[in-house]
Amino acid sequence: MAQVKESDKILLNFIGKLTDGTIIDSTNADPEEDSCNDDDCCHDHGPLELTLGEGEFYAPIEAALIGMRVGEKKTVVISSDEAFGQHDQENVFSILRSELADDITPEVGLTLEVTGEDDDIYMVTIIEISDEEISLDANHPLAGEELTYEFELVEIL
Repeated sequence: MAQVKESDKILLNFIGKLTDGTIIDSTNADPEEDSCNDDDCCHDHGPLELTLGEGEFYAPIEAALIGMRVGEKKTVVISSDEAFGQHDQENVFSILRSELADDITPEVGLTLEVTGEDDDIYMVTIIEISDEEISLDANHPLAGEELTYEFELVEIL
């Protein structure tokens, strides 16, 4: 039976979880078995197709796939540094409420696009609201989180 090698194109099923068990991403198409069935998930349902060595998925998972056979399962823990990095307090800032567009009703947890001083667009999340200011967090929502991926090699294409 063939084993996966570098540059192989494969199909992979997986479930990604936080340390508390919260599912953050999954290829599972059964909503009864998958709490990751809303817009927060990163992947469409059904096996993920990827080519090993092209950096399409987390490096520790791609490395663990080398040598696997179809039907084999593994679990890999990905440190926050290898996933979305550490939470950086420098990416948390406040703006005056008057700076927020009039058509936006601020709510904690609301995600917004903002244009930085460099004219790049950033995604930020409202984390606190006061009478005068709104605190925003530009860190990735999973920054600082360790991720656990359970995966199964479905096919070597």
